[in-house]
Amino acid sequence: MNSIAEIKQLYESDYLEWLSITATQLREKQIDQIDYENLLEELDGLGREQKHKVDSYLRQLLIHLLQYAYWYSEKDYCAKGWETEIDNFRFELELLLKSKTLYNYFLSEIDFIYSKARKQVIKKTDLPADNLPHNCPFRVEQILDSDFLP
Repeated sequence: MNSIAEIKQLYESDYLEWLSITATQLREKQIDQIDYENLLEELDGLGREQKHKVDSYLRQLLIHLLQYAYWYSEKDYCAKGWETEIDNFRFELELLLKSKTLYNYFLSEIDFIYSKARKQVIKKTDLPADNLPHNCPFRVEQILDSDFLP
């Protein structure tokens, strides 16, 4: 398979084979044969996927921190489960945030993601909206601190 047209077609018909061939082409510096269009699409997609993971884990972490801090009627029953989930989401975030780029992205998204998490907690718990702070009550250090529970 030598032509770029064939490689582009392979992208649609056998993605894993396309990945293998593209990786080989990059390793062997076969620059003239690389399917740049699809390669760039994939690279952009990887970046979006990593940011989506940060958003998702942060949102879930904030939901559980808010439940732990403010849903008093369920705390005796659910606290251990919430603690487990808080630990799991922190661990996943810790792995992602080893990347300085993703860490900076995380910092820039906390307020936006908090507003989404707050809305979900209000819906899920039927807590009055006034019971939950409009701005994130947790500092970055607390959000990431494996020993912090509100």
